[in-house]
Amino acid sequence: MIKNYMADKLIITFEEYTKIVEKLAIQIHNNYKPTVLVGIMRGAAPILDILSRILKLPIAYIVIQSYSGESLEDKQGQLMFAREISSLADNKDFAKVLLIDDLSDTGLTLNKSIEWLKNYGPTKSYIKEVKTACLWKKKSSTFEPDFCPIKLNSDPWIVQPTEHYEELSIDEIIKRN
Repeated sequence: MIKNYMADKLIITFEEYTKIVEKLAIQIHNNYKPTVLVGIMRGAAPILDILSRILKLPIAYIVIQSYSGESLEDKQGQLMFAREISSLADNKDFAKVLLIDDLSDTGLTLNKSIEWLKNYGPTKSYIKEVKTACLWKKKSSTFEPDFCPIKLNSDPWIVQPTEHYEELSIDEIIKRN
């Protein structure tokens, strides 16, 4: 288990991140045979990319805005769903959905996403089952994902490997390159 806490932050390196995704892939492979992977954007994007390559499955994206404000550590705001799923998967691929997010923080996003997905017009009649997966479950989360390699005994802010880009401007990146 990663033990890199700094002021209630869990800082994750790329190497640690990919190992956790691989552990998640093993859990899924051993216990479930989904027909499509549906990622909650943006947090699930890198996870979905890696899992789809490992499990050889079609993917879809749900875009949800759930955090608002200027700070990285703002509280969760009202959930706003995009109108459509983005996917090249066939409707029939949605029989056994694995819904993926990066973490279960409070559980609200995963709960509302399952509800939204089951009511999404083009695929709702094809969905037979929805299971969930994430990399981390925080202690205070009320949601129990079906697959989750790391269950934390606290509620730190998880600093993922790409998160520092949110604080960098394109001008700063140009300067250092």
